[in-house]
Amino acid sequence: QLQVQDDDKIGLYSYKVQSTVTSRLANTMIQAKMVNNAKRSQQIVFDVQVPKGAFIDNFTMEVNGMTFTSHIREKSEARRMYSQAKARGKAAGIVRSNTLDMENFQTEVNVPPGTRIQFQLHYHEMIRRKLSSYEHVISVKPGRLAKHLEVDVRIIEPQGLRYVHVPNSLGDHFNGITTISKGEKKAHVSFKPTMAQQRKCPECSSTAVDGNFVVQYDVNRETTGGELEIFNGYFIHFFAPENLDPLPKNILFVIDVSGSMWGLKMKQTIEAMKAILSELRAADQFSLIDFNHNVRCWRDNLVSATPAQVEDAKKYIQRIHPNGGTNINEALLRATFILNEAQNLGMLDPNSVSMIVLVSDGDPTVGELKLTTIQKNVKQSIKDEFSLFCLGIGFDVDYDFLQRIATDNRGMAQRIFGNQETSAQMKKFYNQVSTPLLKRIQFNYPQESVSDVTQSSFHNYFGGSEIVVAGKVDTENLQHLESVVTATAANAELVMETLRDVEELDGFMRKDRYADPEFTRKLWAYLTINQMMAERNAAPTAALKRNITKSILQMSLDHHIVTPFTAMLIENADKDEIMLADQPKDPRKGCCPGTLGLTPNAPNNNKAIPAWANVTAVPVSFMPEQRSPPVSSLSINRVDNDPHFIIHLPKSQRNICFNIDSEPGKILNLVSDPGTGVVVNGQLVGAKKAKNKKLSTYFGKIGFYFKTKGLKVEITTETITLKDGSYTTTLSWSDTGHIIRKQLLISVKKESNVTITVGEEMSFMVVLHRVWKKHPVNVDFLGIYIPPENQFSSSAHGLIGQFASEPEVYIHHQSPGQEPEKTQAIMEVKGNKFTVTRGVQKDYRTDRVLGTDVLCWFVHNSGKGFIDGHYRDYLVPHLYSFMKKP
Repeated sequence: QLQVQDDDKIGLYSYKVQSTVTSRLANTMIQAKMVNNAKRSQQIVFDVQVPKGAFIDNFTMEVNGMTFTSHIREKSEARRMYSQAKARGKAAGIVRSNTLDMENFQTEVNVPPGTRIQFQLHYHEMIRRKLSSYEHVISVKPGRLAKHLEVDVRIIEPQGLRYVHVPNSLGDHFNGITTISKGEKKAHVSFKPTMAQQRKCPECSSTAVDGNFVVQYDVNRETTGGELEIFNGYFIHFFAPENLDPLPKNILFVIDVSGSMWGLKMKQTIEAMKAILSELRAADQFSLIDFNHNVRCWRDNLVSATPAQVEDAKKYIQRIHPNGGTNINEALLRATFILNEAQNLGMLDPNSVSMIVLVSDGDPTVGELKLTTIQKNVKQSIKDEFSLFCLGIGFDVDYDFLQRIATDNRGMAQRIFGNQETSAQMKKFYNQVSTPLLKRIQFNYPQESVSDVTQSSFHNYFGGSEIVVAGKVDTENLQHLESVVTATAANAELVMETLRDVEELDGFMRKDRYADPEFTRKLWAYLTINQMMAERNAAPTAALKRNITKSILQMSLDHHIVTPFTAMLIENADKDEIMLADQPKDPRKGCCPGTLGLTPNAPNNNKAIPAWANVTAVPVSFMPEQRSPPVSSLSINRVDNDPHFIIHLPKSQRNICFNIDSEPGKILNLVSDPGTGVVVNGQLVGAKKAKNKKLSTYFGKIGFYFKTKGLKVEITTETITLKDGSYTTTLSWSDTGHIIRKQLLISVKKESNVTITVGEEMSFMVVLHRVWKKHPVNVDFLGIYIPPENQFSSSAHGLIGQFASEPEVYIHHQSPGQEPEKTQAIMEVKGNKFTVTRGVQKDYRTDRVLGTDVLCWFVHNSGKGFIDGHYRDYLVPHLYSFMKKP
């Protein structure tokens, strides 16, 4: 997807996707060519979605004839080279990524006027078998109309093609445009919409091409022992038998019902679980565990999936009301205990398979919090006896952890997004993992002819999928391989009778100009690195982990692959301009400023916190009066510190600041809205003593009153309390957890902040400031942040509430102030005219110690002239009092 400052002036004259699938290994190239027709430089962002698990192996860029090419280096060496170039003022560019179901490779480049630029990204991935077919998914999001747009997919399968199908995944708009040409072993898929066909409507200037282009196919399966292909010194063994009856299942569903699952997530989880329960067979056994800070079992042991039991389980799920923290460790250990006990008592069919399906949206907040300890505990408890599958719900899930713990226990993980398709996504995932064809498989290859054998991680349980084994082969001893290739299964003993004729395959592959002659080597490297990454995550000792890391690094360098231990240097021919594509060590912290970062995963750990609460998620606001770097934290109304008010005016894109000087104990009204029945008040607390003859005051207590719900929330520097008549519940700042009452969500992040969310109508954040207890002057205090999008009524008032209806503000006659860096100006608002000063205030949402500088126009004398009336008009008698309009 291409993003620029001035959309109309950037011409996209070519957007091309070329992908060649050779024996399930896809090599994909995405290329974009454009020109800057504007009269000034433009920031152009090339944003490409790469399937999760794919390896990026090349990136090139051409700017006005200057070519940038990529090289893989060990991470520390690449960073050192980049730093040296940056010190000389020659480094450029930013690339970063966040993982959803795909990874975003994003490049940002400043393009001079008249300049032509070309981006080209290459990646390869193994096409997985899902529900009896292979599915190749390519993200096609050009972001604008392209003079030439093309998606070209070629499939070369020596085993022979059974069918090729292209579902209409981009929408009915493109019916009949895709062409498919299929032969016995090759197929060609082409998608070339004209500019007129790309338009959303005949008069539209926007493109309708925005989504995933999907190609589904399957291969011929003439032998039950699978397909063995040998080429260029490597062998690949595909094993996916068909027409076998599914084995009975022993399945435990472990469902997260903590407060963060409240709302749409829980509603869709309930609907999906009801659908999944309907899929159980009479021979299956199952039970349900739901957990928050406590763990509950629907049944203490497995029960048969009779219609009566399934119906009772559905009723149990329907009664769930999310609340509290998240104790993942205890929930999983309880599930493994039930399965182990059933096995020890002889209650499980020897031909059945056992599994746990965990449905959760994030990090543990109660009980064992260390992820590596939870991983170790679960591994020791499962003991390779059954599998763990994980479904991560929503955008804020710690997907890396769920993936590690699933892979460590012979399962897999999948992210499920909290949209209207959640039920369908979960049901599809269940269908993939819950109908195992084979229980345990062993491949016995003769040592005389093969080495470095790698088996794909999905190797013990699979349903419509397959096992892939890759290895090096000694071509002089092929007769050993021809004589002994066996696979032993629970259902049947399957012996491969014949081997594909090596010479026939060699001739076929070398004659086809689209086939990748290195497909066996690349697929072996792909599988091997993925397996070593899984082994490294599960390594019991630091020494073993270091050895595995060295092996991964060497393979990454040998095969030109970006992994967590390598980085991609992108440089021009003279090597004086360098960019860096890098994977940060902690995938949730993003990359270092000023570099290019390719981040494998960047979830938002503030579960249930609205997007505005994270500074980086807020749209950039530009300040027209002064040429300063845009600050992403501008578009929030806030009051913090002494107390400093910053009012953001969205229409004029200005920030107006003022301070309130009052006395300790006084209560100031911030929002008073009789229309929605919402009140927000703050009580002042004083510093321990005056400084420079002035006693600073801060908010020590903030009260929220939601009259229509009858709910009161009191937040102090010690506790967070919810009151509903005689009902009271309290959390301390040392907790991380959630309180839900009457569709009001209170989310506490330990020693950091509290967010209060009322449906989709409004939300608030309170930030905690801790100081040294023995500090001679300062005290603990609170700050409050309110997004201007909150849906207050027209009758809203208060020091912040009155600006829900934005006043017209005129600022003119700017001149140097008494201090040169502080510009003065005349402000006119509400019929008042007064002098204001350009200054800086602090936003403490992301940095509670130093804060983030926010540029604003400062109104003196406690906001006189900018706020209605005098600040004393905003004093109220009680923490939950409505105020009278001044």
